[in-house]
Amino acid sequence: MNIIAFALTGAVLLTACCTTDQLSSRDIGSAVPALQSSDKVEIPKDMSGAYVTDGVEVYEDFVLDNVLHSDNHAEIHYNLYIPENYDGTRSYALFITLPGWEGLYFQGVGENIRREKFGREARKYHDDMIVVAPQLSDWGETSAEETIALTEYFLSNYNIDRKRIYINGYSGGGETLSIVLAKRPELFTAALHCASQWDGDLTVLAQSRTPLYLAVGERDEYYGPESVQRAYQLLCDLYAADGLTEEDIRKLVVLDVKDQEYFSARGQTNQHGGSVQFAFDQQMMSWLFGDHGEPVESESQNNKRVLTSQAKVSDVMLLPAFHGFGQFL
Repeated sequence: MNIIAFALTGAVLLTACCTTDQLSSRDIGSAVPALQSSDKVEIPKDMSGAYVTDGVEVYEDFVLDNVLHSDNHAEIHYNLYIPENYDGTRSYALFITLPGWEGLYFQGVGENIRREKFGREARKYHDDMIVVAPQLSDWGETSAEETIALTEYFLSNYNIDRKRIYINGYSGGGETLSIVLAKRPELFTAALHCASQWDGDLTVLAQSRTPLYLAVGERDEYYGPESVQRAYQLLCDLYAADGLTEEDIRKLVVLDVKDQEYFSARGQTNQHGGSVQFAFDQQMMSWLFGDHGEPVESESQNNKRVLTSQAKVSDVMLLPAFHGFGQFL
């Protein structure tokens, strides 16, 4: 399989499985009852009795430590930003930002939004966007289920534009994100996976065609880049096998491996911890919150062929390592 490798300042960016080229900037392209939306997402009945205990403390316009209670989940703690002009009469975008280890609930209320600025920076891209920053309990199945439940709660209790539902995960939150996208990728318009590893099965994600951006340091001290390189290669293979063109695949998956120059330019000596700077990366965030158009369909989708085998990252041959700027060796 060939790979498209794009040289950016301090980064190696991959967006398809074909030829080598340069990438230009234009290529990066209290609850109110929900009102009817043109795009329907089925909300499970077990969320119908869910309710929220509102937080009272405020930090950077986020109301801290709201708690979602439901029959099937433990208490789900989250911080919430709602624009002042939201009144439920028109649909708003929704952004879910999943924290790393230092932002989990046991670390303290609001630690996620104090340490990670994805939620604050996101507001610069859509002024009509609700931002939900959960403080989860782990980075595995439990937090993935809680993330899905929280998303479904907002879809059923707020007027959300179903074509503008975004999610990101940093570090351990990226692991959680990978499991969420293995379970319910159709809930989201696009996803940003930051400085983490890929734990989830990719088959369901490939079927849903949810666009995914994978960003990591080339020498990330905690995870390294290998897991997301595998995920990228496998996802490209799944799309190609399902009849998608190179152009289609570019729209659906991006691999962005940052070199040390990228981090040094931002005053960071540690690539893993320094990846919190991705929140300020306009190219990356513009991609997440940009126009992803209509879902990509292939000829095989039209013929209703279904991928049935599980696609696990651990089963894929490792991509060659990155050893420099702007090259894929």
